[in-house]
Amino acid sequence: MASHDDDFDDEIVDDGFESDDEEGGSDDLDTEADVVCPWCGESVNITLDAGGGGEQEYVEDCEVCCRPWRVRVHYDDEGHADVSLDQG
Repeated sequence: MASHDDDFDDEIVDDGFESDDEEGGSDDLDTEADVVCPWCGESVNITLDAGGGGEQEYVEDCEVCCRPWRVRVHYDDEGHADVSLDQG
């Protein structure tokens, strides 16, 4: 198992994403997205984990109706996030 040290943030992140100190760094990656809850239809702004890799899938609860979403995030080569939600 690889250990993480204090310099982890300065290294290249999974799937070719580079740190803040390198060209095209995580400052260029989307860190928020406006989504619509598939349960209640409310618009919600969610925070994205740009350091979590280019392909992500996780469960998050709607802050309005508290029902679960299955969140899928795909970062393109320019750091723009394509976010989709399904009822979880």
